[in-house]
Amino acid sequence: MSSQTPSGAPERTANAARTTSETDITLTLNIDGSGNSRIDSGIAFFDHMLTNFCKHARIDLELTCKGDVEVDDHHSVEDIALVLGSALRDALGSKKGIERYGWSMIPMDETLARCAIDLGGRSYCVFNAAFNRPVVNGFATEMAEHFFVSLSRGMQANIHIAILEGTNTHHKLEAIFKSFAYALRMAVRITGTTVPSTKGVM
Repeated sequence: MSSQTPSGAPERTANAARTTSETDITLTLNIDGSGNSRIDSGIAFFDHMLTNFCKHARIDLELTCKGDVEVDDHHSVEDIALVLGSALRDALGSKKGIERYGWSMIPMDETLARCAIDLGGRSYCVFNAAFNRPVVNGFATEMAEHFFVSLSRGMQANIHIAILEGTNTHHKLEAIFKSFAYALRMAVRITGTTVPSTKGVM
């Protein structure tokens, strides 16, 4: 018997794995969680960003990745995005009753980040942010955009992200992941009883 949320609806959960010559990834997630996470990507700063995402999206996530970080972080970040995106899509199922759209603006000191999401099945990502530091504790800042592009493909979602104000690279990255978390939290909320599309499917 599948577990249920307090409202009586089935929990939206997923397990996923991906093994290539470059990475070996396993994850378990629960969209209707409480923000608990256990993450080991092999990249300390990326772990910090994903932990923040889970906390603020209230998604439970266990994720491990054994990747070729001795080469660089590219393969691990990209493949984690693809696996996480497909797991989120699987957990949402038919998307019946979800809000579908979500948006947020998150400040962090001098930084202001904006994110808007559409879970309607159309994959696209627009990312507008520039960073003063090329690498933060093993995480190449150029991979932030690549993460969200790959995530949008896995999720089949439209994601728009922008930094409106800011100078500090850490603040910018953290505000981006938190703004995405709050936008996703809004978009996955169950607020109706039908698929929120005139097509009847998403």
